[in-house]
Amino acid sequence: MAKNHTRYIFSMGELSRKDNSIAFRNEKGNFYLPIEETRELYCLNEVSFNTKFLDFIAKAGITLHIFNYHGNYSGTFYPKAYLVSGDLNVKQALCFVNERLSIARNIVSAIAQNIHEVLYHYYRHDKKELKLYLDWLKNDVPSLLHVTMKVEQILFVEGQIWSRFYDSFKYFLPEDFVMNKRVKRPPDNPMNALISFGNTLLYTKTIASIYHTHLNQSISFLHSPREGRFSLSLDLSEAFKPVIVFKTIFDLVGRKKLQVLKHFDKNLNYALLNEEGKKIFIDAFEERMNETFLHVKLKRKVTYKHCLKLDGYKLIKTIVEGREFTPFLLKEKM
Repeated sequence: MAKNHTRYIFSMGELSRKDNSIAFRNEKGNFYLPIEETRELYCLNEVSFNTKFLDFIAKAGITLHIFNYHGNYSGTFYPKAYLVSGDLNVKQALCFVNERLSIARNIVSAIAQNIHEVLYHYYRHDKKELKLYLDWLKNDVPSLLHVTMKVEQILFVEGQIWSRFYDSFKYFLPEDFVMNKRVKRPPDNPMNALISFGNTLLYTKTIASIYHTHLNQSISFLHSPREGRFSLSLDLSEAFKPVIVFKTIFDLVGRKKLQVLKHFDKNLNYALLNEEGKKIFIDAFEERMNETFLHVKLKRKVTYKHCLKLDGYKLIKTIVEGREFTPFLLKEKM
């Protein structure tokens, strides 16, 4: 399946190089993907390959995202960075020391504003129970963030935002998709499964976007930099979660395109999308990522996917020029 140079492989098989194409072989036969039309490759099942294949896609600048049989994200094969700047590296580290609080506050503020925009749609359609949460997002969250003096306090406010957001689902989603609490590893119900899968897809998209900038993936501001993860991708994906992941979930669930009994694995307590469910979700997710809209500030049409990279460029201007970092806001496209 291809969506704007993104390829998804759902079945078990083997990847290899065939002339100047990517060859995928499984029990149904051989399939070929043109290398020049591929920028991201997702393996959503057990797929084998060798170092010759990895060298081939690395030279083509292709990012490979690997998931295990149960749909859990294993990691990303990241081609050798081609945009490297020692000067920006040093300045990004200094920005972490001097401006971390400001950037972290603005990321959490953007999360709250984008959730407000997404939920206001339901409030306007007679879901008046959302008013208390919407008022809290609009009035209380800015006040709470204004007085925060430590990153731990900012993270606490962020946690409250998401917790109350999940609790609001009961007002506008079918009962099958209401969850008691957020559980990640492993998800324990259909909604947790959708959130985990969607967040992981967005995280990998952000990794691929940052790859095409000079930013250092390991120096982040809201999330603590640590070994074993691209923490800056976690930062930059946060503001997009309400807009991309949750809008996709709400649309699919609300229109009954995803149903618990039909699209989740009953052998795993319906806490994992089956293959058909993954395909439906990915189609909608990619459509959302590549949706174009007129950006009010830029005065031109852009996609949400391009906005991910734009946030990377905005962060570079913060690091180099001292400009305030303002993550993507849904109201900018209104």
